[in-house]
Amino acid sequence: MIVDCAIYRDGHRTEGPEDFSDALGEARGAGGFVWIGLHEPTEREFDHVTREFGLHPLAVEDALKAHQRPKLEVYDDSLFVVLKPVVYEPRSDTVSTGEIMIFLGDSFAVTVRHGEGAPLKAVRHRLEHEPELLGNGPTSVLYAIADATVDHYLDVATELQADLEGLETEVFSPLDGGSRNTASRIYDFKRQVLEFRRATGPLALPVSRLAGTAQSGVTVPFVDDRARPFFRDVSDHLTRVNESVENLDRLVSDILSAHLAQMSVRQNDDMRKISAWAAMAAIPTMVAGIYGMNFEHMPELRWEWSYPALIMLMVVLEVLVFRLFKRRGWL
Repeated sequence: MIVDCAIYRDGHRTEGPEDFSDALGEARGAGGFVWIGLHEPTEREFDHVTREFGLHPLAVEDALKAHQRPKLEVYDDSLFVVLKPVVYEPRSDTVSTGEIMIFLGDSFAVTVRHGEGAPLKAVRHRLEHEPELLGNGPTSVLYAIADATVDHYLDVATELQADLEGLETEVFSPLDGGSRNTASRIYDFKRQVLEFRRATGPLALPVSRLAGTAQSGVTVPFVDDRARPFFRDVSDHLTRVNESVENLDRLVSDILSAHLAQMSVRQNDDMRKISAWAAMAAIPTMVAGIYGMNFEHMPELRWEWSYPALIMLMVVLEVLVFRLFKRRGWL
């Protein structure tokens, strides 16, 4: 259940006690804070953490059930933040999301992670090598996780942009633009962009509140004022991500419209070709139908050269009609 537990004081790590129940008291006594990381805890396992840190039951319920939107909730004794890290698998062109729940108090940070994506070991390691930042207390944990999550959003947006350019080339290729699988690929790509958007879009307001730039003007408790410039940097990066997602969504819609227009033009071309060949086939059918009637008195019926003359007439008419359709671009 517990991935890591450590006490931080003056920007440096000290190992936490074997029983994390004593960690909070020890951290407060040393003037530091404790950071406990958990991965997909059960209700029974998390109940002990809830009692020790006095976590709000509504936030605990959200942390256990997961499947939450990115949000920020303020409670009496803690701050609850939900982030959705994104993982992009280029082989299958799929975007998958995990969840990171962060409980932040005056002297503790509890992180709960769901899903295999975005492990926090690298974040903790990087933060421990920046004692000045770590000296800001539990706020530094929230910033480091938010910064790593949003920076990875930028990487995913870049990968999606590269894949979209490849898809765009395929759509406008004269050979592959009309393939049957292209429309389904465009639609699948749009679903991946939508999944990405669900992770990045709702996060804008919580980050703005943490940065102190939200319109409400109410400061968020448990966030060190010295860390607000760092959250403004995260907010700027997130704005770039959301702009990229908007552009991706718009371009995918435009590509889909262009592909459907191409398919419609190709169908019209096919119908014109079919109509042209049908018109050409109607000429000998009409002539043969007329002279196939069983009447005795018909022009040139008993003429010796009537058969070759009719064949020649049909050939001449076919050539004339073919050249006419060819000149108009129907064939």
